[in-house]
Amino acid sequence: MKRFEYNLPFNLENGAQLPSLTIAYHTYGTLNAKKDNVIWVCHALTANSDAADWWHGVVGTGCVINPERYFIVCANILGSCYGTTGPLSINPKTGKPYTHQFPLFTIRDMVNAHILLRRHLGIDNIHLLMGGSMGGYQALEWSIMEAAVIKNLFLLATSPTESAWGIAVHATQRLAIEADCTWQHNTPEAGQKGLKAARAIGMLTYRNYGIMVQKQTDTDTEKLDDYKAASYINYQGEKLVKRFNAYSYWMLTKALDTHNIARGRGGDTEAMLKSVKQRTLLIGISSDILCPLEEQRHMQQHLPNSTLVEIDSMYGHDGFMVEVAKIGEVLKGWLGE
Repeated sequence: MKRFEYNLPFNLENGAQLPSLTIAYHTYGTLNAKKDNVIWVCHALTANSDAADWWHGVVGTGCVINPERYFIVCANILGSCYGTTGPLSINPKTGKPYTHQFPLFTIRDMVNAHILLRRHLGIDNIHLLMGGSMGGYQALEWSIMEAAVIKNLFLLATSPTESAWGIAVHATQRLAIEADCTWQHNTPEAGQKGLKAARAIGMLTYRNYGIMVQKQTDTDTEKLDDYKAASYINYQGEKLVKRFNAYSYWMLTKALDTHNIARGRGGDTEAMLKSVKQRTLLIGISSDILCPLEEQRHMQQHLPNSTLVEIDSMYGHDGFMVEVAKIGEVLKGWLGE
């Protein structure tokens, strides 16, 4: 992992300001002489900048996004706990972590941080900008903010605005964190039990009825407790607590809620989609209940140069992470390799 230190004030969309900014990032491969082989990967909610690790099968040697051919960049998002400035960073005014005092930020703020890193790396154009879920939010926003820089787009399980359903899910997750009696303690460990509950809520939207019944149904019909499904949800919650932070999760779900490509641009989502001229590949997952196919179908109707591929998968929203073989095959064909 590398770090870029931006030692100037970083202005946020809501008018607040960070005195400086650290951006953690990974690169793979080599920038060619023409500087036209850049692929930038935008990551989702709780991922990090090591795209070859969390998206193995799509990114990496022998994969469609191959460092032997492309210069691949993935930056950790603003507000995360994986190296980029976030709630656990030191507030220079107090000498202590920001925790609850970290300012509200948006998807556009994340993209503005990516743009700073792009310039630092000497990248003038991005051959392919790609991301799933929240990563797709960043990629679509970026394609509007720097239309001349982005040449091609690949968007998975994503949408042009956060839906009322998504906002309701996030609000429910934040309520779970806020209900944790440690949430106001201003320590790195604050809100861990609430984070576990928030992740459990999230898992119900990342998967769906079908996959849960198929994978987590007990064969022992005599059970009265310790059900497989309950153990699975507990495990997923504990797993996230061990690697993530409640402050970042709370703030990032707030940022998700802000996603709206029409904000400040006339308020017409369809008009903004029509303004996106990049060649665009859309992938939707048949069983996704968090960002359902109707979202990608709506986008395809209004994006003037787009192709939509619907992948049949039982894994719901998580299909964009699980179905790497299908995704790689579609992307390889679309790229003309």
